[in-house]
Amino acid sequence: MIAGRAIAATWRPWWDVVKYMLLLGVAVRFIQFSVYQSAFLSLTAYLVDAAVCLIAGLLSFRLKRVQQMVTSYGWINRRAGPLHWRGRN
Repeated sequence: MIAGRAIAATWRPWWDVVKYMLLLGVAVRFIQFSVYQSAFLSLTAYLVDAAVCLIAGLLSFRLKRVQQMVTSYGWINRRAGPLHWRGRN
């Protein structure tokens, strides 16, 4: 998701992703309510929507953060997979 990548690009912490994805879950629930006439105040549907948003947001945040740490601090860090970086020896 673009939101997780944008939060990482401004060097904000990961818990900002959680806050924004929970709000995005409400927006997704409203769009489903208005377009598909589904229940707006359904807790289980909101939890599913918020979980999908959280997974996508946190994954894109992590991918961007690894890219930042490897490119900005290349003399210290090296890539250790798509979701991790490791210090140079």
